[in-house]
Amino acid sequence: MSTFYAETMTDYELHEPEFSGTTEGEWDAPQEQDFETDELSEIADHFLLSASGFPPETFTDLKLPVVDPDGDLNKRALQTAKSGGHGVGAIDDIDEETKANTENLIDELANDNFEDAAFDDE
Repeated sequence: MSTFYAETMTDYELHEPEFSGTTEGEWDAPQEQDFETDELSEIADHFLLSASGFPPETFTDLKLPVVDPDGDLNKRALQTAKSGGHGVGAIDDIDEETKANTENLIDELANDNFEDAAFDDE
């Protein structure tokens, strides 16, 4: 049974998102239609993970949005991405190394861009 589980892991690619500013405003994960472009390579810059690499093959390959459609890194999105319930901890088919690297990137983005983020203490 564990062999089957190992074979079903997705090889997620992690990358650092691009953003023009920061916000601590309300957060709802964006849908594809929320972006002013249809270019998946541009939309992907708002996400941390992709199941099919960067640029992704489809919008649904993208996981963990942390930059809002306006281009701002969102502190609440980083908190959500770090959480077990809806974030990296909720992705069942991610390997431990990618999960750890993703959590480290979330901590780095939070601590470098927001005062008193303290994500690494949560």
